[in-house]
Amino acid sequence: MGWLIVLVLMVLFFVMMFGIGFILNMLMKTTWFPAYIFVIVILPIVVYTLWDHEKGFGAYLASFRIVDYLTALAGLAGAILSGWTIQKLRQGGYKMF
Repeated sequence: MGWLIVLVLMVLFFVMMFGIGFILNMLMKTTWFPAYIFVIVILPIVVYTLWDHEKGFGAYLASFRIVDYLTALAGLAGAILSGWTIQKLRQGGYKMF
């Protein structure tokens, strides 16, 4: 039962980041902006806000479970796939993307 929840979380984060990334790419006429935002802004903000400053940084990162890393990777994959999709649509001749 536990891995079913992890699978649902991974699909949810993938679809959420793909959708947000696709819309941002379409509106801003960029390709890889959502992937950069995810890596440069979202991940550090989440890590910093949840960080217990009494622990060292390495001990803090070790306190995350595999579920946390899998959901983050699924979100990153969604952001990257949205950029790839927009790029392929532009190469296919679609001007609105």
